[in-house]
Amino acid sequence: MKQFNYELDYFRIKDLRLQKKLSQKEIANYLDISIAAYSQFERMDTLIPIELLNKLSNYYNVSLDYLLKITNNPNIKIDNKEIDKRQVGENLKKIRKDHKLYQETLAKEIGTSHSLISEYESGKKLVSLTYGYAICKRFNISLDILYGKIKHL
Repeated sequence: MKQFNYELDYFRIKDLRLQKKLSQKEIANYLDISIAAYSQFERMDTLIPIELLNKLSNYYNVSLDYLLKITNNPNIKIDNKEIDKRQVGENLKKIRKDHKLYQETLAKEIGTSHSLISEYESGKKLVSLTYGYAICKRFNISLDILYGKIKHL
């Protein structure tokens, strides 16, 4: 299986928090998680779930791509604040079909199973940040497009 570099850089979550003069406790409370869990995200000791990254995107009014340093533009217009797993599945299916790939081929390329891609595309599961990042990197598209936060750049 092809391996991707899953080094997601979300140092900006700390940078934005400090710019707004907020404590880790305030952000942890907003996310409804422990301070220890939030601290692990800032130190990049553990992967932040896409649902929490989306909450931070909404809180700071910036794109997912900006939070992950995929873009340096903090002013991308967000069309949707909520992530709908059915819409994400439809977006993934369109991306895959536009690139003329079978689910099995895509699964092999990003290091997962055909059944998981099927669950993502049917909207049964939300695409995890790890696989979402791999898909976006593979096809050179925005996370915000995959997750339905923006229609296009």
